[in-house]
Amino acid sequence: MRFFYPDVEAMPVPAGHRFPAAKYQMLRALVDAEAILPPGMLEASPPAGRTDLLRAHSAAYIDAVFDGSLAPDIVRRIGLPWSATLVRRSRATVGGAMAAARSALETGLSGQLAGGTHHAHRDFGSGFCVFNDLAVAALTLLEEGRAERVAILDLDVHQGDGNAAILADEPRVLVISLHGAKNFPFRRVASDLDVDLPDGTGDRAYLHALADVLPVIDDFRPDILLYLSGVDPLKQDRLGRLDLTHDGLSERDRLVFEYCRRRGLPVSIAIGGGYADPISESVRAYANTFRIAREVLG
Repeated sequence: MRFFYPDVEAMPVPAGHRFPAAKYQMLRALVDAEAILPPGMLEASPPAGRTDLLRAHSAAYIDAVFDGSLAPDIVRRIGLPWSATLVRRSRATVGGAMAAARSALETGLSGQLAGGTHHAHRDFGSGFCVFNDLAVAALTLLEEGRAERVAILDLDVHQGDGNAAILADEPRVLVISLHGAKNFPFRRVASDLDVDLPDGTGDRAYLHALADVLPVIDDFRPDILLYLSGVDPLKQDRLGRLDLTHDGLSERDRLVFEYCRRRGLPVSIAIGGGYADPISESVRAYANTFRIAREVLG
């Protein structure tokens, strides 16, 4: 069983920026300290190449990201300043998603300590997302013949507009998004199934909504589930507007992993969201996802 992490330094962001770039290093430290993923299970994510990224993104956009010639309005939409570190990080995130998806098909469970960049579209990035890791991973599995059908279950609190846009014309990929009704993005692209949740939704209502969604995956009969286990539904999240507790998030993850276990469905994890105050609350929730994954499927 193998898991991946971007072996890249924290992205440089201006003081007071609302993106908590240090959270990934904090997660790696917590996973190591509590032996949630023993060192032998963790590998550095390989960087995605230009050919990989072309499966989901236009050549002009990829080249502009690589050489730092992005138009100012695209940089504003991404919400992160361009840097060589941002490029390395973004390529490693996509490469980690590809590696984790391949590994999950072999062992039943994999994932990376990053990912969930579901706001990136074919020609532009958005919402702190540069390249779309799950769209590239899904299209890669199909192109390589490793899977005939791929399901994406997106439980980030923000609707996965980039996933929906890039994969709209790909019938071999099922995109499900369970998210806050009155949250970013405000111009949405319809997924195969979108579930809007009102502000203040708590544990019980959220878990009921998720339980109602899972049979849709049964009907699709995928070969693998790409699971975006966003932690921004957490009550403490500054950008979330939902009301889940840590126990509720843990039960959510357990529900997904037990569903996969019962059906023998391989699952690859991407973390998403995470803007709690303090950010250690998001990091704790990230770590719990991997802890529960190993309890149920390890």
